[in-house]
Amino acid sequence: MRAIIPVAGFGTRMRPHTFTVPKVLLNVAGKPMLDHIIDSLVDAGITGVTLIVGYLGDVIEKHVRETYPDLESHFVEQEQMLGLGHAIWLGKEIHKDDKDLLIILGDTILKADFKALFATPETAIGVKEVEDPRRFGVVELRGDGSISRMLEKPENPPTKKAIVGVYKISDAPLLFKGLDHVISDEVRTKGEFQLTDALAWMLDQNHAMKPFDISGWLDCGKPETLFETNAILLEDHPKEEQAALGKSYPNAVIVPPVSIGKDCKIEDSVIGPHAVVGDGATVTRAFIRDSIVGKNATVESIMLKFSLIGENAAVRGHSHSLNIGDSSVIDVG
Repeated sequence: MRAIIPVAGFGTRMRPHTFTVPKVLLNVAGKPMLDHIIDSLVDAGITGVTLIVGYLGDVIEKHVRETYPDLESHFVEQEQMLGLGHAIWLGKEIHKDDKDLLIILGDTILKADFKALFATPETAIGVKEVEDPRRFGVVELRGDGSISRMLEKPENPPTKKAIVGVYKISDAPLLFKGLDHVISDEVRTKGEFQLTDALAWMLDQNHAMKPFDISGWLDCGKPETLFETNAILLEDHPKEEQAALGKSYPNAVIVPPVSIGKDCKIEDSVIGPHAVVGDGATVTRAFIRDSIVGKNATVESIMLKFSLIGENAAVRGHSHSLNIGDSSVIDVG
């Protein structure tokens, strides 16, 4: 099976970092978020990927070709941001003869049994129960558990099963016929061509679909959720690996879970929990937790919490020498 991964967004909520780095290549838990997605798909048996690129697409292409040299990969530019349906439609010439096809969004890391998903004979839509489904697209189910229709942000949701951005299609030619219909007939929702509208057309053709439960839905779309996802993924790192990191930096205190890259210099510092230090970074006299420090960055004499430091950046604070008497209160800003 092959996959289409749309990654053409500008990542405006992650600026200033996305002025120079595509959002999908931002580091989370020690590697780019896109690598988390591709690694899980390759482990489950994906044989090829088509990435729908836009802003900084050449950077994404270079990274994927260098990181996954043995993976069949294609890159298609989406020159105008006309919606997810339009992005998938651009992959038609590459995938029009595929029987099965996987679609997965490039900015959300999912925890799922992809092997079981690939083995599902029907079209399966990834869903997860949420407290307030009015903010999402949802699926409505028949009595036998199959999908009867899809609704976009309904006021009175028939279920709490939100659509989370992974779609296993069992009839790719029919999907592209639906997308052809959506685009040729100018079927737009909120001004864009939506994948949901093509899937709804498939349902109208009596194409069977069922929901597929996703165990983890980790958002990387804005800084606060990126830090949450970073912490969750770091908790999955092997404890033996974490213990070895502590021994590798005798002049520092390592509080797991953390991720520390190659060729780092860390002295007189406390790293963790939930901290990432990229390859070649230098950290001295610093306290870093719940933060991500990019490759070859320098951090000195400062405390960082919920901070995102870009590659080759330098952050320097101040050291203080204090002589304080009894009952004193010092607030160092």
